[in-house]
Amino acid sequence: MDAPSAPRSKPSASSSAVSPARCEAFAILIELEKGSAHADDLLRSPRVSKLSPQDRNLATTLVLGALRWQIQLDSLIRPLLTKPNARLDPQVQIALRLGAFQLLHLDRVPAHAAIGESVALAKLAGHKFASGMVNAVLRKLAALPKPQSIPESIVNPQQLAEATAHPIWLVERWTQIYGPEAAKAICIQGQQQPELAIRLEYPEAEAQLAEEGIQLASGAILTAARRVLSGDITATQAFKTGKIRIQEEGSQLIAELGGDVTLLPKRILDCCAAPGGKTLILAERNPQAQVTACELSPARFEALKARVASSLWASQIEVRQGDAAQLPASAHHDLVLADVPCSGTGTLGRNPEIRHRLKPEDLARHHDRQCAILRGALRAGTARVIYSTCSLEPEENSTVVAEVLAEAPDWRQISVSKVMDELHEGLLTPQSVSSLQNAIAPDGSLTLLPGCFGPGVQTDGFFVAILEKHL
Repeated sequence: MDAPSAPRSKPSASSSAVSPARCEAFAILIELEKGSAHADDLLRSPRVSKLSPQDRNLATTLVLGALRWQIQLDSLIRPLLTKPNARLDPQVQIALRLGAFQLLHLDRVPAHAAIGESVALAKLAGHKFASGMVNAVLRKLAALPKPQSIPESIVNPQQLAEATAHPIWLVERWTQIYGPEAAKAICIQGQQQPELAIRLEYPEAEAQLAEEGIQLASGAILTAARRVLSGDITATQAFKTGKIRIQEEGSQLIAELGGDVTLLPKRILDCCAAPGGKTLILAERNPQAQVTACELSPARFEALKARVASSLWASQIEVRQGDAAQLPASAHHDLVLADVPCSGTGTLGRNPEIRHRLKPEDLARHHDRQCAILRGALRAGTARVIYSTCSLEPEENSTVVAEVLAEAPDWRQISVSKVMDELHEGLLTPQSVSSLQNAIAPDGSLTLLPGCFGPGVQTDGFFVAILEKHL
């Protein structure tokens, strides 16, 4: 995703009654309420980066917490309104959610601060008369018992949905597809702060990070990845100068699958390349290849160009603007990555707003677009195509692959296990190999489920299938 513009609709910060962290959290939540922005991106905006480390941490906690628990918060707020079915102005509703989240889920925030600053936010946003209602509702809420932690024994999807503040239709789907235990693990991880993983663009960056007080651990899946245990990675010189990049380990793994040492592609195409992390890994792992990075969105295209230009592999990568679904049959590439736009249900811990936007009927729309892109990838490919999403939904994953393969008799699906065996030795961490093998389905595809990878290991949800052309 591109770095977003600074959030609009921010209340005036001239009043000392509201902390900078709460002002920024309020502005970001309003921006998310409006449209298609993502929390993960807005929390990396320049305005948030200028906050003190303490305020930045609090703003992040408030935004992600209010989004993760929004369904629960709304269900507790509504009965306390004089007219429970009344339509609230979005700014008033967000002020209530922010206050409610702090009262119910943050032990170190005094009740008077949570209530008083939420009231002040409503006033600063121009809702002076509604501020009294915000005050009254939050005071009533503060007197109620705090919600219990997620219970060990959950007997049905309805209980799981209520306990973890997920839409019931998603929980029912996951229970049916993956089973109750996996569904529970997915939902629980969706309520937790994801691990922060990085990729080192320059080897010396690791020592620089240590000098700046960043504590790192080895990657859980990949030896080239590092997990951030403590410290503000975005404040480091290594981050500001592009010597490292933030990239989730599952995302890195998808691109690593293009580093099969027996394939040695000469021409590689990344169909939906922005923001560019996978493109850079494809170039890094295939120094013998020329890489073409394709992106349709003008804004994302410009951000992709800038990111590639500042990387070590700029001379190896050509960035083009275009629609991958319209790729011509004359575009011959030995390896094609089709990491397609999707619902993002594998990333609800990182982008919890998705659960409030997504509707069941959206999956069919995503499916049609994904099929079109995969067809374009097969037209452009001469040897191998990697198809991937960050979705947990079969309509976007195995169903897309099966539908497109049925139309392409000269292509077949091969096992991800086979490709993993042919990667550079030492690329996968020893402890991840068996977990990855266990996550491979009978058709050869790989599905990483949040919360289900292994003890103490966090990963977003991803689906990967690898297609090979008959010679």
